[in-house]
Amino acid sequence: MSEILLDAVDLTKHYGSVEALRGASFQARAGEVTALIGDNGAGKSTLVKCLSGAEQPTSGRILLDGTEVHLDSPVAARRAGIETVYQDLAVAPELDPAANLFLGREIPRKGLLGKLGMLDKAEMRRQAVAEFERLGVTLQSTSVPIGSLSGGQRQSVAVARSVVWASKVVFMDEPTAALGVLQRERVLDVIKKVRDKGIAVVLISHNMPEVLSVSDRIEVLRLGKRVARFAGADTKLEDLVAAMTGALVQEEAA
Repeated sequence: MSEILLDAVDLTKHYGSVEALRGASFQARAGEVTALIGDNGAGKSTLVKCLSGAEQPTSGRILLDGTEVHLDSPVAARRAGIETVYQDLAVAPELDPAANLFLGREIPRKGLLGKLGMLDKAEMRRQAVAEFERLGVTLQSTSVPIGSLSGGQRQSVAVARSVVWASKVVFMDEPTAALGVLQRERVLDVIKKVRDKGIAVVLISHNMPEVLSVSDRIEVLRLGKRVARFAGADTKLEDLVAAMTGALVQEEAA
């Protein structure tokens, strides 16, 4: 069994009188895709925000590699090896793929030019091409603004950007929601390659066939709390729907 990289234990989150998380727990393992599913209002977004540093839980513990951590900002999460891919194609459309890959982590030129703020665009492009090839990301061009590429290619770059900098966990929040069928398959292939690199991938999705096709494990939230865990290969769609609606509670380890 793969090691647990990320372990959230009994997280609560209050917004005034509203209790968004009510003792939610969650686990992500190295080299696996774990789907996090639940109906609208189940607490998925709040849980992901707590686990990626965008929000802080009111109570509970977050362990990374078995050590308790306090992720007080997205920057702290990134430093800990946790990256997030959002559903809204979060890229800078006017920049090329290499510039997007190194956004916020640009490589300065050596010597005086670097001190003056000049960037080593050639080195960034060289490394970007190597990383895209490693992840199986095929682009129409690496020298044109990313806004001119297809939705699938743009999202593949967004996924690659997170993967390149993540050493432990990647959250993918509805990464295929805005994509067509062929583009969706391309992104799912990249997700599988990421998993095969030993990174823990957390997929948040409302697309149940997609969840079943790519996930090694599935965890279900309902009303701010985990209510079920499944092994992806042995799970039926009816089981997921039953857990999401409250007809099934199955908290045994998958």
